[in-house]
Amino acid sequence: MEKPVITMKWNDNVSFQLRQYHDFEWLRPFGNVFCVFDQQDSGNIGFGVERNGRKAFIKYAGAQTAHYSGEPADAVVRLKQAVPLYERLRHEHLVRLTDHFATEQGYAAVFEWFDGECLHAHWSFPPPAKHTHPDSPFYRYRQLTVERRLASLQAIFSFHAHVESQDMVAVDFYDGSILYDFTTHITRICDIDFYQPKPFVNSMGQLWGSSRFMSPEEFGLGAAIDARTNVFTMGATAFALVGGERDRSLAKWEAGSQLYEVAARAVQSNKNDRYATVAEFCSAWTDAAKV
Repeated sequence: MEKPVITMKWNDNVSFQLRQYHDFEWLRPFGNVFCVFDQQDSGNIGFGVERNGRKAFIKYAGAQTAHYSGEPADAVVRLKQAVPLYERLRHEHLVRLTDHFATEQGYAAVFEWFDGECLHAHWSFPPPAKHTHPDSPFYRYRQLTVERRLASLQAIFSFHAHVESQDMVAVDFYDGSILYDFTTHITRICDIDFYQPKPFVNSMGQLWGSSRFMSPEEFGLGAAIDARTNVFTMGATAFALVGGERDRSLAKWEAGSQLYEVAARAVQSNKNDRYATVAEFCSAWTDAAKV
């Protein structure tokens, strides 16, 4: 039987939900906790902290979070395994890991604070509010000029070309992995915890992720997940940010026919009909943008 949700109060302004009490005294040296992200289903909970005018984001595993159905120990293992990914894939468009450590009951990863908003804030703006509510980050993002959004896409593509150059593949990338600062117009990637070294084979049937961004092979047990898979993900991302998301018609596309042709080739069901690499996709995208 699932444990009931309890509310833990940290200070006068901050409270969060868990399935059972957990000791967070290890947080106190990091200063003031000014926000908590407790609605994820990953087994992680996030804290915004500030000390002496400097902010940080702490991702923590080990507590029984409200929407996680697994064992906290498994979440701890996953977070520990993710830490080397942030170090190996360090990039200007990836959130920056600054520290990581074990606590008595779990594990914490510390990141530089970034004033971006998650484009898939599903806990605050579930569909259809995501697409229609004026405060929804995704809705506000889609009101930006096409030029702003294309620059944002370029940051996403650049990072994933880097991932490819490190002989790795992106897994579980979707708009919940995209942070956007509406003041500085900077885009950062977060939550790369499931990225994998090549070669990687689908051993699950349906991999982690959002079906809106996933290629056919990410639903196929035993399928190779490779560069062409990530080409599909980049094309799907383009349709999500400047097109009609699942409706991949030219009628819903906002960025011109040349870029449409590049994105459309990237999301072909047959892997062999896509670009062979993310680098090749990026080159074609850059050339089409000049036309």
